[in-house]
Amino acid sequence: MKTEPLLTLPAHLGKPRARGLTLVIDPGLPVHYFEDVIESARTYIDLVKFGWGTAIVTERLDEKIACLRRNDIGYFFGGTLFEKFYRQRKIGAYVSFCKLYECRYVEISNGTIDLSNEDKARVIADFASEFSVFSEVGYKDSDRSQMLAPSAWITYIKQDLAAGAQKVITEARESGTSGICRPDGELRYGLIEDILSSGIDSNDLIFEAPNKTLQTTFIRRLGSDVNLANIAFSDVIALETLRLGLRSDTLLTFENTLRDTQATHALPDQHPQPYR
Repeated sequence: MKTEPLLTLPAHLGKPRARGLTLVIDPGLPVHYFEDVIESARTYIDLVKFGWGTAIVTERLDEKIACLRRNDIGYFFGGTLFEKFYRQRKIGAYVSFCKLYECRYVEISNGTIDLSNEDKARVIADFASEFSVFSEVGYKDSDRSQMLAPSAWITYIKQDLAAGAQKVITEARESGTSGICRPDGELRYGLIEDILSSGIDSNDLIFEAPNKTLQTTFIRRLGSDVNLANIAFSDVIALETLRLGLRSDTLLTFENTLRDTQATHALPDQHPQPYR
């Protein structure tokens, strides 16, 4: 029997989704815990990233990947692993490694190694012929990221998209203390507004948001269907409540948008300084 919904909630697209993606990071979790979360929250998880180089030392990786396949969830290896293979001039071996595990996605980054964005874009173009590519812009080192001007972020994002990246991930690390964040964890509001006003489609971006504060900020600014990454396994359900206004942090945001447009939620530029 068809029943009326209990509440009026923001729209969050069902799977398969092209936007409103939730990318969860596995830092090397025990297999049974991994499986429990995937099977319990599969409706809300679009992709799983095996963080940094954990795939190399995860002895039961096959079991985790089998679980993801059973639940129709995509997966890929961390950009740092790509950088390790690139640094040792073993790109062919990396391609073979990804194919061994039947990856449809790869992450291409230059957050640690000395690799220009122009050269990274050429690598993206090569991989895009065989994989769906997520590129990443921003550096792991917080001081180096702070020195990267907003205009450079915009140029690099556009280069990666033009080279064939399906979406571009904005760096924040799993700690939320680099890239689009300051070392103290505060979001670089001015940088985000510069990117969003540059003509880049926000649906082409995935914002790393490993904590509730960042998740809330992006949902308030861009709505339920913002793409978010580096989500902890323990936070999947909590994030979905933020997306739907079922948590205090976003409850009034979505009640108000029934009357107003999301333009009223522009981020304040609290730090008008160079390289915001």
